[in-house]
Amino acid sequence: MAAAGSWCLHFILGLFCFFLHINPSLTFSLKNCVILYQANPSSGVSVDCTNGKLETLPEKIPKDAVSIEFRGNLLQKIKEEFHYMYRLKYLGLQNNVISYVDDGSFIDLVSLKTLIMRHNELFSLTRNMFQGLSNIMILDLSYNGIGFIHNSTFQFLTSLKYLDLDHNMLKNIAYIRPLIQLPQIQTLSLRCNDLSSFETKMLLLNETSNLEQLIISGQYLKKFSITTPIFPYLQMIDLSHCGIGLNELKWEISDKMLLENVTQLFVEEGVLSFKDMLKVLKNLISLRHLRINMVFEWIREGLFPSGCKLKSLRRLDLFQNSLEDLTLKLGPCSQLTELYLQETKLKELPEGTIHSLKMLMVLKLSSINLNRVSYDIRSLTFLRILHLDNNYISKLNCEDFENTTRLTELNLNTNQIANLDKCVFEHLAELKHLDLSYNELRSFGDTFKVSLHKLEFLDISENDINALEENSFEGLRSLRHLKMASDNVLLMQNNTFPEMRNLEDLNVSFPLGHKPDLQGLQHLENLTAYFGKGFTFRDAYPNKNGNIKNLTLLKRLTVTSSQYYSTYLKEAMKMLHTMTYLEIFKAVNVYQQAPDVDTFQFNPQLKSLTLSNTDMSDLKPELLRPIQKLQSLDLSYSKLKSLNFLAHANLSALRYLKLTDNEILTINETFFTSLTSLTYLDLSNNQFTCDCSNALFIIWVKDNKQTQVVNAHQYECSFPPNKQGTLLLDFQVQSCWEEPGFFCFIFSTCLVVLTLLASLLYRFLRQRLIYTFQRFLAFLYDTRKRTNRDSYQYDAFVSYNAHNEEWVYKEMLPVLEGEQGWKLCLHHRDFQPGKPIIENITDAIYGSRKTICVISRHYLKSEWCSSEIQMASFRLFDEQKNVLILLFLEDIPSNHLSLYYGVRQLVKKCTYLSWPKTVQHPGVFWQNVMRALQAGDRVT
Repeated sequence: MAAAGSWCLHFILGLFCFFLHINPSLTFSLKNCVILYQANPSSGVSVDCTNGKLETLPEKIPKDAVSIEFRGNLLQKIKEEFHYMYRLKYLGLQNNVISYVDDGSFIDLVSLKTLIMRHNELFSLTRNMFQGLSNIMILDLSYNGIGFIHNSTFQFLTSLKYLDLDHNMLKNIAYIRPLIQLPQIQTLSLRCNDLSSFETKMLLLNETSNLEQLIISGQYLKKFSITTPIFPYLQMIDLSHCGIGLNELKWEISDKMLLENVTQLFVEEGVLSFKDMLKVLKNLISLRHLRINMVFEWIREGLFPSGCKLKSLRRLDLFQNSLEDLTLKLGPCSQLTELYLQETKLKELPEGTIHSLKMLMVLKLSSINLNRVSYDIRSLTFLRILHLDNNYISKLNCEDFENTTRLTELNLNTNQIANLDKCVFEHLAELKHLDLSYNELRSFGDTFKVSLHKLEFLDISENDINALEENSFEGLRSLRHLKMASDNVLLMQNNTFPEMRNLEDLNVSFPLGHKPDLQGLQHLENLTAYFGKGFTFRDAYPNKNGNIKNLTLLKRLTVTSSQYYSTYLKEAMKMLHTMTYLEIFKAVNVYQQAPDVDTFQFNPQLKSLTLSNTDMSDLKPELLRPIQKLQSLDLSYSKLKSLNFLAHANLSALRYLKLTDNEILTINETFFTSLTSLTYLDLSNNQFTCDCSNALFIIWVKDNKQTQVVNAHQYECSFPPNKQGTLLLDFQVQSCWEEPGFFCFIFSTCLVVLTLLASLLYRFLRQRLIYTFQRFLAFLYDTRKRTNRDSYQYDAFVSYNAHNEEWVYKEMLPVLEGEQGWKLCLHHRDFQPGKPIIENITDAIYGSRKTICVISRHYLKSEWCSSEIQMASFRLFDEQKNVLILLFLEDIPSNHLSLYYGVRQLVKKCTYLSWPKTVQHPGVFWQNVMRALQAGDRVT
């Protein structure tokens, strides 16, 4: 019995695999790994094994993966794990304990672009460890303790552009020579190594390097010298220190023309003396971008009056410095176009600090504890981008921005601004991006009615606005993105939004007493709505009480509520009825119970649906049936106990299903057989029962090669009590075969499946089966009755239906027997009484030279007539004799004959006579019948 049950179970799973069209090249039973869901399957398979405590790469990782993240595991050696992965483009091996890589381990990675191996234990790099990586562009080997590099290690990396060797133990500059000789190298980072010097004369190179960015530092580095022209393309030098003590570096450049293309310098105080820093600035005649950190003493000694004499300098970065006790003297830096002072703790910019920077286009003053807009900003007429966020500004004056008429981006978020007069921004005609979020705004009057006609992005979310009046945004004709969600908005009047035809994205909250009116937003594509405390919604349609029916082009809708409002939100969700183009709908903490079954009947284009933090225990399949294009479904935190609704929802296109944090105990096999396109399933944090009721599901999880059950190896048992804490996939399903009840279940399931198969075969192949069966009977009777005859009892046996008997006796017999003299066999006249009908038919067919079939619609439907023609056709094909004459009494279209497989086959191979076509000339018809009766027996 156990063997039979096992066979039957595997038979069922085999059928499932057949109908699911499984790709045998893939497998998704990966322990401690996840195959990331891709909305576009053509982008390839991406595998994430982060922090899985794995010592080896799982064998079942798909060989056609394009990305593998193996960060934070216990991998020690690399051997053949990546063989045959010809499509792999990204490989992350950081934070392992890799100490050895076999030669040729990466030889098949011909498509690899990025290899990350930082934070390992690769103390040396061997000759052939990177063989095969001819297309790699980014290689990160930082934090490995590398002390030795073979001079041929990088010979295969002909496409490498970025190489990171930070925080290693390189001491010999000879190891650097093959690195800077790579044909495509652009960036080389050697931060925090053990090099004592970097001198180009020691590299002994006759050819130039393509290097563009050089990052180098170290606690032992004492000399940086470029005395040979090997870096003609060098553009950036970074001399940031390692944070391990300070060691002043000696800068030696024999000819300033050797660095004529260097435009960027990043340096920290302590790496160079103040004197050497001034010397460096004189050597870099093309310097445009200077970034300096920890520059307290340099500023005190007058760095900028001296450094700003370099007329090519355009960008100065001083961010993340502590400058609260310093007075910046940037007057001499009048040529600057970009100034970054964020996170410098300045508190204020005294008048005159940046007044002379007339050419300034970018100014960032974020997080410096300002309590007002600096007076000097009024003089920056060329300013394009201004960031004043994360400060303590409480008031904006009309004069603050009156001269910065060219501003395109203004960031004022996270301040203490309470009011906004319309004059503040009235001169900013070119402004496109304005962020006022996280302030204390209570009103903004007519600010957005009279100006800012080119504004495309506006964020006023999380303020204290107590009312939004009619046509509050009337002047924002070009606005595309508007964020205004806040729990503190108290009233939003009708017609708040005018005709904003360009608005694509709206983030809004609907507060107490509000009747949503989104009229004028007919072109909106993305709406995020927050229903706050006390929300009411009276009617989804009449203009008097709010209007949201015009959002016909909306594609993305996100609805979030702070608590359940089932009565009001049930009405609010009627707005879905107008959104025929909606593709993504997300509702979090919105419904108190499953939505009505007609909720999505007007959203046939819906592809992604999220209904979380909701009691969906009574969800019905009818809810999902109208959205047959659904590809992604998230029902997490929904108190689901059963998944039977999915088996009847007909979601044949569903690929992603998230059911985490529910109360699912068992999963029936109809669940995974009904979702034929499913590739990603997450059932984490459910209350699984570890008994035979889940046996089929456990086997399916382990063996199926289409659907990945995410983290299935971590699913724990909740029931029965003696199994609590054990793992679901560790349950021994073999024990289930010995249980009679389970065997009966398996047997009945097999019986049902076989019955369904038989029904399908009979439904679609009925005529073929009947034809084959009758041919088989004919063969049996032919074998039993066939005899060698030299003469026949009749000239022809006439096969006809009783409905056509009158025609046979009145039209056929008088001519064929009366006039032409043939001897015919008719079943009504010549069959032997008492003898079985099938034997009479057989004797009549084999006792006659020919068989004449009188075919009509009644004839085709007759069971006995069908037996007669099949018996005659068997004799035709078996003896290869021309023994069959077909007479059609009616015109029967060929599409009707397709229902009668045997007749259709005979018509294709035998010539037939038609009575309707010769009814006007019956003599010709009977003459043709006589010729057929006279013809020889051999088939021509």
